[in-house]
Amino acid sequence: MDALSILGIIIGVIAIIGGNALDGGHISGLINGPAFVIVIGGTFGAVMLQTPYQVFFRAFQMLPWVFSPPSADLEVVRRQIVQWAARSRKDGLLGLESIAETEKREFYKKGLQLMVDGTDPDAIRSLLENDLVLHERLDFKAAKVFDSMGGYSPTIGIIGAVMGLIHVMGNLDDPTKLGAGIATAFVATIYGVAVANLFLLPIGAKLKTVVQKLSQEKELVIDGLCAIAEGENPRLIEIRLEVYTRTA
Repeated sequence: MDALSILGIIIGVIAIIGGNALDGGHISGLINGPAFVIVIGGTFGAVMLQTPYQVFFRAFQMLPWVFSPPSADLEVVRRQIVQWAARSRKDGLLGLESIAETEKREFYKKGLQLMVDGTDPDAIRSLLENDLVLHERLDFKAAKVFDSMGGYSPTIGIIGAVMGLIHVMGNLDDPTKLGAGIATAFVATIYGVAVANLFLLPIGAKLKTVVQKLSQEKELVIDGLCAIAEGENPRLIEIRLEVYTRTA
């Protein structure tokens, strides 16, 4: 669980609500159903229009990564690959067959199986790198969905503000209806800007960071497995992979 992300949301929300209270405002003044519907509904509608289904669906699959990123410990992965190299050195590549059969991580399993099947190291690298690139490209597009939502949200908020002012202008002869229109106008703007800058844009940036870390993990695995397939000494493989843990 990423405590920093949770703490960031809490601090951001408290800062806005607390600042409003210090200025003499009430939290009820920030609650406005029509403004919420306009901003959230309009933002989702706009991003759904521009985004392919696969990318949109993937974006919300990745959303939990903000609080619980799936990235592995690169040092643990490095030690595991060195162990595989030592086993391969002792029993040959077929000695990794039992490991390949029980491996649950799809990317690792694919690389191990290719080695056990006697695939050429260059072919292993090419196949795994293609897999990495395709998944990384999809995940980056998915992360950018939240960037797009963060771009649309303030603009939709302005639309809500204008709609509120239109409502006000249409009821100048009825003072009892002016308050609701003015509230929608101002609160819609707050919702649009706050949702974008407190949630959507930070979420997009966080997800891109997680995707980069996952790609770094896969690059480590590719280098390690190809070195094993080439029959490289386990100690040399260990040294070769140290750079990934130093730059993590």
